[in-house]
Amino acid sequence: MKKIIPLFILPLFFFQAHAEDNLEKEIIIEPSQTCLYATKDTCDLYLDIYYHSSGEKAKAAVIYSFGGGFKMGHKREDKALRWFRKLTDDGYDVIAIDYRLGLKGYKITGLNGEFINTAENAVNMAVEDLFSATSYLIENGDSLNIDSSRLIAAGSSAGAIMSLQAEWEICNSTERASVLPEDFNYAGIISYAGAIFNRKGGPVYAKESCPTIFFQGMSDKIVAYDKMQVFNLFFGGTKSIVKYFEKHNFNYNAYRYKGRGHEVAGTMDFSYPEVTRFMETNIINGERRIVDAVVEDPSIPIPDWARGSTKDLYDYQE
Repeated sequence: MKKIIPLFILPLFFFQAHAEDNLEKEIIIEPSQTCLYATKDTCDLYLDIYYHSSGEKAKAAVIYSFGGGFKMGHKREDKALRWFRKLTDDGYDVIAIDYRLGLKGYKITGLNGEFINTAENAVNMAVEDLFSATSYLIENGDSLNIDSSRLIAAGSSAGAIMSLQAEWEICNSTERASVLPEDFNYAGIISYAGAIFNRKGGPVYAKESCPTIFFQGMSDKIVAYDKMQVFNLFFGGTKSIVKYFEKHNFNYNAYRYKGRGHEVAGTMDFSYPEVTRFMETNIINGERRIVDAVVEDPSIPIPDWARGSTKDLYDYQE
């Protein structure tokens, strides 16, 4: 039975008194260094490294992939920078990566086979880039002062799809994942409105996934909260993946936002306490603390990019 967690808006006067100064402080963070990690299809792909500021050994390193429907977005968005600032203040290194945008300029004529194939190809390209960035960190971990034995893949929307898909590829020993060392796996996955593709049916894993935390709106119209399936072609989000995780006793946390849509993809600030507890407990301490909660939070804003549907995102044309 799932818990329902009501969350309430803090007193408005507190934010009015401190919001401007705090926002400026949170956003101002510059990468410690920027590295070229790969060149693909004439695209130079860079990663930004933000080192932790705790003065002690980093707890882990978070690889962040931005959102934008595989058609837009960039690794230095304000909402991401605020999240990076919090993570580095709490002892985590952060690596934000570029990746190829396989749906840039693409306009759909319907949610048909052509679109699904094109979208799947975009996901595969992005996952290949995530694996290339991961390989770069593994090979250069010592010189970069990054602990490659404890890498956490995280993302928002398209970036969350990349992260979940990458872990699925590793667990199923696909050819795409073979570029990584045979014994490698991520230490954890953080998914803000993510999903996975599988052409052989539902979310089947040949071996146990690493600890994963899911955040998604139960009314998400852009990334399927449950699933889209045509014969064996499966594209499924939090509901369907967690159902499999629960059945097979995988290590996970899931926060399902009642009545909310794709805006949950941008709620890193709102859910920061849940993320850090998950990383400390489930990943670093290795505990199997299972959380599956339905959340009601009327304070989460709805930006313009979250108001439409998949058709709106890709300029649907009759």
